[in-house]
Amino acid sequence: MNNIIFHIDVNSAFLSWEAVYRLAHRGELLDLRELPSAVGGDITLRHGIILAKSIPAGKYGIQTGESIPEAMRKCPKLLLVPPNYSLYEECSAAFLKILRDYSDTVEQYSIDEAFVDMSTSCHLFGTPEETTSLIKNRIREELGFTVNIGISEHKVLAKMASDFRKPDLVHTLYQKEIREKLWPLPVSELFFVGHATAKKLFSMGIKSIGALAATDPTWLKAVLKKQGEIIWGFANGLDLSPVLAQPAPNKGYGNSTTTPFDIADAETAGRVLLALSETLGKRLRSDNAKIQVVSVTIRYTDFSCFSHQKVLDTPTDVTLEIYHAARELFAELWNGRFIRHLGVHTGRARQDIPGRQMNLFDEIDYERLTVLDRTVDFLRKRFGSDAVKRAAFLNQPIDHMCGGIPKVTPLCREAPTKPQSSAAGSLQVTESPLKKQCRF
Repeated sequence: MNNIIFHIDVNSAFLSWEAVYRLAHRGELLDLRELPSAVGGDITLRHGIILAKSIPAGKYGIQTGESIPEAMRKCPKLLLVPPNYSLYEECSAAFLKILRDYSDTVEQYSIDEAFVDMSTSCHLFGTPEETTSLIKNRIREELGFTVNIGISEHKVLAKMASDFRKPDLVHTLYQKEIREKLWPLPVSELFFVGHATAKKLFSMGIKSIGALAATDPTWLKAVLKKQGEIIWGFANGLDLSPVLAQPAPNKGYGNSTTTPFDIADAETAGRVLLALSETLGKRLRSDNAKIQVVSVTIRYTDFSCFSHQKVLDTPTDVTLEIYHAARELFAELWNGRFIRHLGVHTGRARQDIPGRQMNLFDEIDYERLTVLDRTVDFLRKRFGSDAVKRAAFLNQPIDHMCGGIPKVTPLCREAPTKPQSSAAGSLQVTESPLKKQCRF
């Protein structure tokens, strides 16, 4: 083969990582992987869904993504544990570190998945099958959790192969094997075919991946637009996308959060927008990127969703500039109804902007704000994200850097008794809490 691509997928990642941590670092005797158990979001924060489940829990029909009350109805004795995202990030880093011992070309696809291009290095370790067994067994022995590995010439087929029977197994899905291994599967199991697309394909009589592969691609494209062409190619094992060791630059950055209580006033909404802008600005500066489009999304308690955007005069990575644009958009968009979810998203991101073009009519010292932002970033990186916070968030129920990956323990879960005045520009230094970390 000219190409040898592996797709490595951690089996029930969050739950496996929780189990390993509890056994190795807490001295617990019960292995979550052997019980009907699940990692679930916090109902009080309205993140009450199943994030990961054990194989015994799956036997009760529990599905990832379903609500916790629904899962508990299926299995009243289901053992639920809260998520610990900082632990998962460390486990993911340890997992990726091992993969990089086998190839220089490792592409992280998600927190628990990665593609590895072994085309030039596989011969150093043996056949593709021997190499995957080596990797799989090393991860299990050194880190304590199991993975599935798919092998193919193409990324999409390798990913499909890793989804075959689990756990702790290696599967091949070479181009020559798709007729036997891929085509008999339901079309709903093909990568990039979601629930709505699968339903549409079923209504057209296309029920298997093989039937999709045999369908006229021109007709599929006419019916399903660009997606029809893509899934036809995947069904036929066609995928020319390379494994990218470095992720492609972001074209846009976004951040959103579901609030722990319904928001009924502009001041509280403003704090959420400021918190989202804080996290967003930090990410931009970390990537040396600037954006020129800001948009705000509001989801109301009836789940209706609306958004509004504007183009800035100058590309920026300044937190307060993003926040002020978000506040302006919110004021234009909000209709006074109760809010359950807010988002701030950006566009036209670029990493090749050397500096800011000065404007004679600027009323704000953006250079000073840039220096301030980067100083705060440094302090938070060194002493923890809670080391510096704006005074607007003191004794408030809104986390000062919400959205993105949640913290293990939220600052507060109670709604405010009354609106407080905003102080977006004022910073307060606080003590950084110690956090336990998992070491492998």
